[in-house]
Amino acid sequence: MSKIVIAKAHTNIALVKYWGKKDPKLMLPQNGSISLTLDHFYTETSVQFSTHASEDQITFNDTQLSPVKAQRIVKFLDLIRAKSGQSARAIVKTRNHVPTSAGLASSASGFAALAAAGSRAAGLKLSLTDLSRLARRGSGSATRSIFGGFVEWHAGEDDLSSYAEPLQDPVDWDIQMIAVVLKATKKPISSTAGMQRVVATSPYYPAWVQTANRDLIAMRQAIADRDLTAVGTLAETNAMRMHALNLSAQPAFNYFTAETLTTINAVQDLRAQGINCYYTLDAGPNVKIICASKDTKAITTALQRHFRADQLIIAQPGPGISITEA
Repeated sequence: MSKIVIAKAHTNIALVKYWGKKDPKLMLPQNGSISLTLDHFYTETSVQFSTHASEDQITFNDTQLSPVKAQRIVKFLDLIRAKSGQSARAIVKTRNHVPTSAGLASSASGFAALAAAGSRAAGLKLSLTDLSRLARRGSGSATRSIFGGFVEWHAGEDDLSSYAEPLQDPVDWDIQMIAVVLKATKKPISSTAGMQRVVATSPYYPAWVQTANRDLIAMRQAIADRDLTAVGTLAETNAMRMHALNLSAQPAFNYFTAETLTTINAVQDLRAQGINCYYTLDAGPNVKIICASKDTKAITTALQRHFRADQLIIAQPGPGISITEA
């Protein structure tokens, strides 16, 4: 039995999004991305390699996964075994403090934590950059959850050049997100399947890559300037362009619900009233509102006309990966 290693990784929400892969095996994105790591949502994972285990044992939120459901995790563990020379099977225990497959970046925190705990338990001592490269192989956005604060993922052209690095950590100015949890259930089409359909069928995809790369330059400057208005405006526009791709795919699809549109309209109404807030969405119906903490009460009061208080979760900029050995 090897030592037990425990890792904690937080989710990140992309402000400039990637939507489409140019190499599905290496998980290389078509364009780079910039995100903000959040403190409220996270995954804790422990890994131990055991010569007594005949197969990988994956426990997720206290339930052991079937071989079919564990397949993606086992494949990632095989990658760790190949890199480390470890041959034993793994005992993995994961607890998600974020709704799974609902567009709240559960796979980002999940594979970042698995990469950190699994590699250390297998005897690897990877730098944060190398850990970012490894996490990317499980879930593209996991490459960003290795780091705290504002993070940029460089698209790269191969395994070595595609990794994330922090742009600003700690975050020393007033910016936060309010997550409006509309639906905490599994989404109808996975991010992977959605991306594949868009890349293959949307006539607007080349324009997306061009504009997203321009957004990266502008977002870097907005973060450096600590400019909430510029960050929010860029993030909102970038998100809606991403979702427009889904509507232009064949067949078209979308992640919105009636409540998604209600939230978007509420944010627009608040902004018209002078409250500096903006929305962004990933591959799911849940909306994240970018704002300053001083406006929390005004925003949540307005939203509670439509939603329960427990659907509104306030998240501050969060930390990078932490690793401990039991």
